[in-house]
Formats: sequence, C-alpha cells, structure tokens
Amino acid sequence: MKKLLVFCMMVCLSSGAFAVPAVVDYIFDGDTFSAQVMLADDIEITVRVRLINIDTPEMNGRCQAEKIMAQNAKDLLATLLPRGTVVDLQNIKDDKYLGRINANVILPDGRDLGEIMIDSGLARPYRGGKRAGWCEK
Repeated sequence: MKKLLVFCMMVCLSSGAFAVPAVVDYIFDGDTFSAQVMLADDIEITVRVRLINIDTPEMNGRCQAEKIMAQNAKDLLATLLPRGTVVDLQNIKDDKYLGRINANVILPDGRDLGEIMIDSGLARPYRGGKRAGWCEK
C-alpha cells in the first residue's frame, strides 16, 4: 500500500519537466509495456505504461488487417524497447485501468517514442474520445 501511495503522489505531482526513469520489462502491444520504476532507494514498483496521445491497432482486432498491423506495432515497440532499456517517463497521467499509467516515453537517445510510432504509420495521434477503427470499410 505504501508503494502505491508514493507512486500516486508522483503521478499527481508530475509535470513535463519531471521525468521518472523506468526499466522496460515486457511489451503488451503497440502502445503498452510493463516497466520497473524506482520511486526511492528502497521502493520499486512494476507498472504498465501506455504511450500517451497515440492509438495503435488492437491485438484482438475486428479484422485480419488490424490484427496484422497490431502485431507489427508490437514488434516495432519491442525493437525500440528491448527488455532492460532505461527510458524516461514524462507527463505521467492516471489511466482508466488500475495499475496502468499514461506517459510520454523518452528513449535513451532523447527521441519521443510516441512520435516514432506515429511516423512509422503503425500508430496515429489520439486525444481521447471514441477511437477510429483500423479496418477498411
């Protein structure tokens, strides 16, 4: 409980200038991964991180094309975030799912991961609300 409280305080106090280092553990899909976050010298938590402001196809998509694109997005994310990579989390926000946060993810070379995913064509900007489908009409 103490770990969760400390993390919640960090989320509430975070801003664009504040970065939290995180170590990549596991890739879930094209816009979500698991990471270990060191909150203090003796407090480490595992949290799911969703890339803020992007949308990628769903792994259990509505059509075969979406499922293929979802796997390609996941593969790209896994290439960009090999296990053990240390990234900076910025603009941390609470998520609708308990145990998950939304954040900008900055790679060790300073690039924004969300922008890379959008530039690849496997993600698109997302500002909330109903998401557009990925299947052709």
